[in-house]
Amino acid sequence: MRTLDGLAATLGATALGVVDDSGVEWRLQTLDGWDSPDSRSEFTDREADHGSWASPVYLSSRPITLGGTIVAPSQPLLEAAMEQLRAAAGLTDTLLTVWETTPKQAIVRRSGKPLMQYVTDTRGTYSLMVTAADPRRYSTTLSTGTAGLPSATGGLTFPVTFPVTFSATTVSGAITAVNPGTLETRPVLTLTGPAVAPVVSALYPDGTVRQLLYSLDLAAGDVLVIDTDARTVLLNGSVSRRRFLTVSGGWPTIPAAVNGVPTVVTYQFQASAYNATATLTATWRSAWM
Repeated sequence: MRTLDGLAATLGATALGVVDDSGVEWRLQTLDGWDSPDSRSEFTDREADHGSWASPVYLSSRPITLGGTIVAPSQPLLEAAMEQLRAAAGLTDTLLTVWETTPKQAIVRRSGKPLMQYVTDTRGTYSLMVTAADPRRYSTTLSTGTAGLPSATGGLTFPVTFPVTFSATTVSGAITAVNPGTLETRPVLTLTGPAVAPVVSALYPDGTVRQLLYSLDLAAGDVLVIDTDARTVLLNGSVSRRRFLTVSGGWPTIPAAVNGVPTVVTYQFQASAYNATATLTATWRSAWM
């Protein structure tokens, strides 16, 4: 089953489609573009040599065409269904969900003229073209994790008896993130104050560390949202603080699985002073090409 802004249709030319509350049957017969987006790259001829220099390869946006049939109990219901479909292929962000074994979704916008034709008074055909600016197909499940600032436990206990043994254990709230998909995904990191010069570190299995260092302090109740895809930094939902964020080692991502085995990324939260109420929350969706 596929849904576009709440309208549902079943893929299949002969199978029964989804019947809505008005008795209108929606059949989806084509879904072009969901398989994979196009790619973009450049090849520059080598001077006085064979071959070319290849640029990095990136995925393009993902155009998707949905085509099918609407069967209604009456002509007025067919006309109403067509109006619903025109509205569903919105000019602003619209959610397209494909209910595969692992359900996936994409944010799309109308990118072509909706084509609709009457076959009979109660049957019509449609073809809609929408485009996902972000080529990833995302999981419908939002993954999340929360961590606090690290604290020290143990240490010196009074009264003391010599000789003295010092021991302490650092308790670190760390978020473990995995992405079983086939394309890296980019988390949203939310920091809640109070926190003095907070730092978010992403630790990778190969020893790579990527850090986001915020040079200002967060007061109690402050919420700083770092979108690693849009590369925005918003304080309390409205004030940009991007210029106060230093990105060391590159923006952190959650890599795709390797041979079906997810790569484990650990996000750690640090600050210059400990506060028990400060938190880091990471949210992300697994992504497929």
